[in-house]
Amino acid sequence: MTIGSSYDYPARATRSSAPAASRWAGRFPGPPDLCFDYRKLLEQKQGIATATRTDHSICIIGAGVTGLTAARELLRCGFTDITLIEQSTRVGGRHLTVNTQPAGSIASTPFEMGAMRMPFFNHTGEPPKSGRSLMAYYAELFDLKISDFPNPGTPWVASTGIYLREGQLDGEGAPRLLIWDNPRGGTPPPTELLQRVYDKWHSFAKRMTDQVAVEYGTPGWETFWQAIVTRYHSMSFRELVSEPAIEQWSAGAPGDFGGLGMSADESSVFYSIGIGDGSWGAFYDVCCLYPLRTAIFGFSSHLQLVHGRVDEQGQPLPAPYLEASSVYDAAGVKFQRPGYLGLAALDECLLFMGIGVDSLSFYDHSLQRGAGFLTDSRVTALTKLANGQTRVDYTWQASRSESSQGRTGDFDSVIVTLPSWIIETRVQLNGFTAQMLPHSVITAYKTAHWETSCKVYVPLKKSFLSRNTTIPQILVTDSFVHDVYAYRYNDTYAYDCILLSYTWEDDATKLASFSDAQLIRKCAAELDRILMRCSNIQMAISPYLDLDHGKVQRWVTDSNALGCAKLYRAGTYHEAVSLMAYNRLHGAASGVYFSGESFSVDAGWTEPALRGAIDAVIHICDKTGATFNGGFTLANYPHYHYQQ
Repeated sequence: MTIGSSYDYPARATRSSAPAASRWAGRFPGPPDLCFDYRKLLEQKQGIATATRTDHSICIIGAGVTGLTAARELLRCGFTDITLIEQSTRVGGRHLTVNTQPAGSIASTPFEMGAMRMPFFNHTGEPPKSGRSLMAYYAELFDLKISDFPNPGTPWVASTGIYLREGQLDGEGAPRLLIWDNPRGGTPPPTELLQRVYDKWHSFAKRMTDQVAVEYGTPGWETFWQAIVTRYHSMSFRELVSEPAIEQWSAGAPGDFGGLGMSADESSVFYSIGIGDGSWGAFYDVCCLYPLRTAIFGFSSHLQLVHGRVDEQGQPLPAPYLEASSVYDAAGVKFQRPGYLGLAALDECLLFMGIGVDSLSFYDHSLQRGAGFLTDSRVTALTKLANGQTRVDYTWQASRSESSQGRTGDFDSVIVTLPSWIIETRVQLNGFTAQMLPHSVITAYKTAHWETSCKVYVPLKKSFLSRNTTIPQILVTDSFVHDVYAYRYNDTYAYDCILLSYTWEDDATKLASFSDAQLIRKCAAELDRILMRCSNIQMAISPYLDLDHGKVQRWVTDSNALGCAKLYRAGTYHEAVSLMAYNRLHGAASGVYFSGESFSVDAGWTEPALRGAIDAVIHICDKTGATFNGGFTLANYPHYHYQQ
């Protein structure tokens, strides 16, 4: 199902029976640009490789999921001189799980202020953790508890409410909230207009998915994917929606699947309803390859909510430093202790969990060294030295003006995981030649389009999901609140939670002038207005809400992010891919490796961040002559293809 629900068809499409391009080829569904099975490389007993130059000094800038993954896997390979520098006093980056506990209550459902729904790239009927993805690998490794994410229109929600055009989508009669019940996953959305929009999207998506599934992972895949790129890279999603549809795909034009063929009226509805996980209006003017990648290649299939490293009652399982009252980095600076709740548990496991049966975690390794893990330290410059090393300048204790200090370190390799806007505005690059850092690469990351996003969460009384039978669990609307999600992890937590408003781009920017407290109450009042206006509801939601303990996250003003997800506009796809190819083409010469979602074309997802981390590890291993495991060599690693 789609139009607000997860588009799960890629997970059950008929896949190729042709021989794979290599034994390292990825399987469908999976990201299209590098058809490679990263999980196969990592799940080997000894990991990616065995280092031969264990003292090769490596600095990793940023302790988000990319930096933490790179640090763990480099240590697992045997590298011992690793330094991880984080400018905030917590780890995880845009994995931001906030655990609020209203006064006098027991633990409540955490709020996922950043990433919240994870694709594992599993097939239908296959457990999510068996998916051939890095997210599935680490979720299994760390015993993370997961459940199906309550996306609009899916069987995992009690009902979905659709409120468009002030409750008069059909243009007549009393305002109504359209109710979509889909307990078995096969019920189409209500009203003839919504079904027509659904049919046009589904027809296009199925036509493309069926052919992609057959070609993916075969020797002809890269050529086939480039034909799709050639056809669509200069087209915005808005244009694709109105582009005329075709009756059937032709092998004579392998990259052409036509468009959705929607009228202006249908397009305006599709703008609000989306293709897989709520409104897609904010993405209408980005390159259409982004939503196509998301929908066709498994990013919207079988999405999962990560509860954390917890038991069925939501209580954390035994884990390192769980009971510690405080934790400190290698320089004695206090940072946020682990709680192993929500998606942030993944990042905490990467840092604190041991590597292998008898091996230290990266955190314990750093404490044992007395060096190697720094928080509250802001990198200010990278300078290429005559001896081939890179000098990293940083401000130690950056948030404490009275005690901050300028410090430096010289390293053989540096992995940069920062959002590209932070690189441009806060990190000075010195001494790199055009061969080491081509101007085209600098331009690509400087001109990257970063989306703003705003989330408004509040605690939700348990009675809403237990006893309320009038107000739908999920609401999709063209009002300024846009998408509303109510869900619970378990019956034990004192409160459930509700995402009162989830917005992107202009829809998020228009909320910027309100204080957090004002915005929380404004969203609640708007939901009350909508529900009371609808003749079939006429019931307010505010009595179920704890508005005094809400949380708001505005990613574009977060000084550690300056944006929520890096996208690319029509015509700039090849520039975006050039950033992914940088490590292979220039990393050995420059000693700098760009990794993470900032240097990917799959915005807003954890999987490309994980893949970027492993990409950097692979290339550092290759540069230092490490012995790859499992017979892998760089010759088995596909190339990114783009127009220079």
